[in-house]
Amino acid sequence: MGINKKIINTIYIPEKKRFTLCISSQIGCFVGCNFCYTGKQGFNRNLNTSEIISQIWNIAKFIKKKNLNFITNIVIMGMGEPLLNLKNIISSILIMRDKYCFNFSKRRITLSTVGIIPALNKLKNFVDIRLAISLHASNDKIRNIIIPFNKKYNIKNILKSAKNYIKNSKANKNGVTIEYVMLNGINDKYKHAHQLAFILKNILCKINLIPWNKFNKSEYKCSSYKRINIFSKILIKYGFVVIIRKNRGIDINAACGQLFEKNI
Repeated sequence: MGINKKIINTIYIPEKKRFTLCISSQIGCFVGCNFCYTGKQGFNRNLNTSEIISQIWNIAKFIKKKNLNFITNIVIMGMGEPLLNLKNIISSILIMRDKYCFNFSKRRITLSTVGIIPALNKLKNFVDIRLAISLHASNDKIRNIIIPFNKKYNIKNILKSAKNYIKNSKANKNGVTIEYVMLNGINDKYKHAHQLAFILKNILCKINLIPWNKFNKSEYKCSSYKRINIFSKILIKYGFVVIIRKNRGIDINAACGQLFEKNI
């Protein structure tokens, strides 16, 4: 999708019973996670409310034209960190929720964040939607390396803020989603699974393990599926609900962590 000669990525993900639209909040990303292609391109600017909403509007038109199934879920997980564009994200969510606009249920909208604590604390005063935390590490030492923003907002305080957000949330009755990208030799050792279980023991959550998706000139590799499965089983033994995310869109560089803007 072109905006002022820049590209933002919006991904339509069809499944058997769910048809998800993954939308972007920024052109590029300010956070700069080392394992994310979007983070490697740097930050251009925030998207305004009309640009965020136009992603839904344009895809909805395309879906109708192609006679495809209509969108059932919105995930704010595309390019950018949504909570660094808080004002426009809140106004966009209110439009998505409005019965005279898109009329999406609060349980059908998910916002993913690395954990911008001041913005997360404000978010609960305006909108109640499903929350996903891009954690990706079981301790601060690892997270400081792969997500440098962790030096500003550490794991303990992020989880505290997330727990506070879901405390009275009707959209998060089943808890927050913890996203964890599987990086070979970095955060996928079995001791990390035990550490992860320990730091999450007091927060209602489900854990989404994400096989890392490659991009050019990255030093990272994806964990083997054998290791991911064992990692998952360790967490399940602690009583967690664990989902291993399917890899989709790799062939067109549209998978999680592969989104990149190019001039047009």
